[in-house]
Amino acid sequence: MHILVTNDDGPPSPTSSPYVHSFVRALQRAGHTVSVCLPPYATILDRQGPYGGRDSEALLLPRSIPPPPSDSAAAKPQGTTHSRPSKSRDIEEWILVDGTPASCAQIGLHYFFEDRGPVDLVVSGPNYGRNATAVFALSSGTLGGALEAAVCRKKAIAVSYAFFSRNHDPEIIEGASAHSVRVIESLYRQWPSDTSVDLYSVNVPLVEGVGKNKTLFTEMLQNYWSQGSSCFTEVEGSVGAEDEEERRIREGESHEGVAPQEISKETENGNGYAHRHFKWSPRFTDVYNSVEESAPGNDGWAVKEGLTSITPMKANFYHAAPHLHGTELQLEQTQPQNDTKSMTQEHSLAHRPKSHFYALVAYEDPYVQPLILSALSKLFSADSYTLLSLPESHDPSSSSEISIASLLPLSAGGGSPSDNDTRILQITPYELVDWSYVSDDHKGNVMVNSYMLRKALIRKHYLGTTIEHWVAKHPESVLNSHYRRGDAFEVDYADFLDDALVEAFDLRASLDKNEEIEDAKDREWWILKPGMSDRGQGIRLFSTMEELQGIFDGWEDEDEEDEDEDENGDATAGRKEDDDEDDDKDDGITASHLRHFVAQPYIHQPLLLPAYDNRKFHIRTYVLCVGSLDVYVYREMLALFAGKPYVAPWETSAGDDASEIDLEAHLTNTCLQRTVKDGSVRRFWDIDIPITAAASGEPSKQAIFDQICAVTGDLFQAAAQGGMTMHFQPLPNAFEVFGLDFLVDAAGTAWLLEVNSFPDFKQTGDELNGLVQGLWEGVMALAVRPRFGGQEVETPSAVQGAREQKDRESYAEVRDMVHVRNVDLGRRFG
Repeated sequence: MHILVTNDDGPPSPTSSPYVHSFVRALQRAGHTVSVCLPPYATILDRQGPYGGRDSEALLLPRSIPPPPSDSAAAKPQGTTHSRPSKSRDIEEWILVDGTPASCAQIGLHYFFEDRGPVDLVVSGPNYGRNATAVFALSSGTLGGALEAAVCRKKAIAVSYAFFSRNHDPEIIEGASAHSVRVIESLYRQWPSDTSVDLYSVNVPLVEGVGKNKTLFTEMLQNYWSQGSSCFTEVEGSVGAEDEEERRIREGESHEGVAPQEISKETENGNGYAHRHFKWSPRFTDVYNSVEESAPGNDGWAVKEGLTSITPMKANFYHAAPHLHGTELQLEQTQPQNDTKSMTQEHSLAHRPKSHFYALVAYEDPYVQPLILSALSKLFSADSYTLLSLPESHDPSSSSEISIASLLPLSAGGGSPSDNDTRILQITPYELVDWSYVSDDHKGNVMVNSYMLRKALIRKHYLGTTIEHWVAKHPESVLNSHYRRGDAFEVDYADFLDDALVEAFDLRASLDKNEEIEDAKDREWWILKPGMSDRGQGIRLFSTMEELQGIFDGWEDEDEEDEDEDENGDATAGRKEDDDEDDDKDDGITASHLRHFVAQPYIHQPLLLPAYDNRKFHIRTYVLCVGSLDVYVYREMLALFAGKPYVAPWETSAGDDASEIDLEAHLTNTCLQRTVKDGSVRRFWDIDIPITAAASGEPSKQAIFDQICAVTGDLFQAAAQGGMTMHFQPLPNAFEVFGLDFLVDAAGTAWLLEVNSFPDFKQTGDELNGLVQGLWEGVMALAVRPRFGGQEVETPSAVQGAREQKDRESYAEVRDMVHVRNVDLGRRFG
């Protein structure tokens, strides 16, 4: 392709521009036509300012310079300048423009090199030093040149070399140049077609073997200079006086016959400022400290780690394409050195294989989004799929579905749901799923990350009914001994609570019995759960009818206070049935979740571990359901600990006031913890459980895991084949990841607590994000690859058979996905 190169360091020089010669030669060796338009170094200090601004009033004098004759550009200055270009077209010449990099980009694009054809790409750099983090980038002439090219509607890439020592090894520079060419070629071929990216800022660390290190998409670290500190230091007037005199001569100023001392005195006595001298002397420690204190994933961190960072940007000083952040650029093979053809846009685009598919990955969770994209790139080659982006007009707070057809290019059926063979993977929140596209004639070519109906599991009052119906027909089911049967009831107003419990026979009988027991520790305690709440909201403990009535009276009082403050006079705040979560309270319940409730016997005594301050914990298990229906349990589980050491509920209950119970000792949801942060989430297999399974003598962790697998298999079979099938309908072209919570009691029994759709992966934390990464790699291997990857892996036996072959490594990513049930519903892959 035809590449225009500019920079802000000028032509080759050992002290100011030691990289450009090696870089241009590397581009030429890769077969590209390279045109060069640079500012002469002598003008840089005068013209360059923040953002590499244009020279709107300057007289620009283009000059030509023969490029260095050899690859020894870093050794000594090379070439000579001439006021006029050579008459011979056989002589390679670089153009010097007395202006900024932005001016060079404009002039190079529009006034030179016409005989070489249109410019395909503008590369600004390589800069002499890093342009990572906002502090450096905002004053970068290198980025200014790329920005100017971008607003001229040209693809543009700013390249900066981050050195850690000024003793430049030619081999390291050559390696950085070769690596930069690969990065540039890969970015050009994979450039998004949805206008989400105008330019890229690339920072290449000058380290040995940089091409073997990862190349990551990153965000730009937002940092600042220390408040009150200046980046300039005042110096004596004699310092730099020669440069100042040269500046006055070039700018046409006339102070002939006037001594410098007289100028200063003249200014001081007049209305102007005294003549003073300042030297650029920033506190670079501000930048380095900001990088050290930042979380991993930004451009400054990547350079510090010896990785190449790529920051996608729009030409408005804001980084773009956040869905790429944290993912790795798939570098492509370089062109053979003997291939001297100019690469045009037409033949440089990667060939799409027949198995190509489009992927909309917009999970809207900054924690898990890059992990999903990383798993996708690990299991599928870069040319096998094209990422789709949500439209710029999309409102993140909107709950309306996204039209898949509108995101596709016209060649793939975009704009209308036309009948075609385009294959699509959609991973988005449930509300954004284009269900009409998923369920119509395209269902054979579409894969989506959610089932349409699954209330039989994720609604607490439905879950109990699902299990009750299954156990009634299958009393031998493990669910019979691993789920505490409770009572579901509906309450519109607190005054009607007594009527609501008419059919809650077990609960009513228990409460009546408890009324006769004076000592609270001898009562049967219950846990109250709102049927449609999440994040631990509204959970309460009680043992008497009076305590339960007090809970509902308290909620109704809060709702009445909210109504009094409602400027619109909305009198239905406590009786809404939608899933609006705008009224969150620390440990209360949103008004919208009133009505459906489940009460279950409280599990006491829970398994307590002295090594973890005897804090109660529950196990978060991730379950993958594929098609209709294979169920997998992810072996890597989490142990989530309560915020305080466990005490029995009656030991913290103040008489008949159940609201005085310290729930932080009982609830293990990390969203509710206020006192303990470190160590609240741990890898299950790392915790120390001192008991053993009596039958086999195996560590109890394995016994617990075996119970979880058995319960999970029966649970999903109950939902798919029991009495609640209208509320759980697996689709053959869908998969879903559920989060199941289990509590282990002191005897080592794992009790199912609840089932969550779209589980909150953030609770895993940064230290264990590799656990979530492994989960999504398993999802891609078992759910997505059979449909899009050309390798049929529909059943566990196929996976096991592949493992027994020599290419076992190709299925290594599924080693932690334990298949626990296949439910034949008569529907296979479409």
